[in-house]
Amino acid sequence: MKDSITVREPLFHMVKRGNITLPKRLGIYAGAIVAGIILTSILCVVASSEKGNPLDMFSSMFSGVFGTERRFWIFLRDTALLLGISLALLPAFKMKFWNLGANGQVLIGCLVTIACMRGLGGKMSDVLIVIIMTAASVAAGAVWALIPAIFKAFFKTNESLFTLMMNYVAQGLVVYMITVWAPGGSGSLSPETYGRLPDIGTGWLSEIGSRCLLTLIVSAALTVFMFFYLTRSKHGYELSVVGESENTARYVGINVKKTVIRTLALSGGICGLMGLLIGGSINYTVSSEIVNNMGFTGIMTSWLAKFNPLVLIGTCALITFVSKGMGQVRQDFGFYNDAIGNVVLGIIYFFIIGCEFFITYKLISRRKNRLIDLQTDGSVAKKEEEGDNE
Repeated sequence: MKDSITVREPLFHMVKRGNITLPKRLGIYAGAIVAGIILTSILCVVASSEKGNPLDMFSSMFSGVFGTERRFWIFLRDTALLLGISLALLPAFKMKFWNLGANGQVLIGCLVTIACMRGLGGKMSDVLIVIIMTAASVAAGAVWALIPAIFKAFFKTNESLFTLMMNYVAQGLVVYMITVWAPGGSGSLSPETYGRLPDIGTGWLSEIGSRCLLTLIVSAALTVFMFFYLTRSKHGYELSVVGESENTARYVGINVKKTVIRTLALSGGICGLMGLLIGGSINYTVSSEIVNNMGFTGIMTSWLAKFNPLVLIGTCALITFVSKGMGQVRQDFGFYNDAIGNVVLGIIYFFIIGCEFFITYKLISRRKNRLIDLQTDGSVAKKEEEGDNE
């Protein structure tokens, strides 16, 4: 008979869940978001110089987003911009290409848009200028993403570091061009260069109802396109296979290098299109900070949405709601910088990420603390007191 030892099985242990229903998953996410907002509302009241109560914070947040028609349109516009940039990252992330350069790709598209306005304004019709600057901004964003893609495909460079560094190159180009365009050729960054750049009056994208509506239409169209591209197209299937295993992709006849380059061209092109909207439809100018780090925020929203284009709408709306709402909270509660807004977002991120644990695992408790006989070869010889409780 084999030797055995008696071990005491714990009263509680974690096991991996099977498939969880969508309503239960959404309920866990909703609970995490509500818990995060409640905690941050208490912190805001405690830290505020203008004492109030947590309900006042909720009221301020909703007022900051829905208080006026203008605020609501800005909320929709910024949600659409963040959605468009997040959608640009989806195909690269599905392929396990960690594109951290969306900021630079959007910024270079915006820069090219303004350059076309300045260089072509008054020399040809507005329609032709719009066509040229649209093509140029999309191409510029695509090229900015293709540079690290080519190095990744042929030389196996680190795409995260490469795309991240490209952001700083784009910022440097913007700062240099602003000095060149400075009024009077002074070469210095005067305050007015961050307003509308001089001599730009032609080539602006047409306003459809409002300056926000065009952005909404473009982002909605991109969402539909990206959903079918990732789930129904051959290219979407290929990039998913490459993301799972490059060796498997080669085995089934997929050209990995071509897929990487094609996917990053698409990703950068959409970022360039978002730059066109920022420069040619919303701000009519460019600055090194005009993207407002939406490229990095898009990384988080994409991850929270599990790289699903339709779920991405909700995550982008949530992050934009908190960001815009905290602007009003900052005024009402006497905060003098936007640090409190970053704290609130960080806590909500933490709660959402933490709830992934409860989606993936569940806690099992035993009705009784069982004793089991464990053979020296690792097999279980005897069990007592069966029964699990979730």
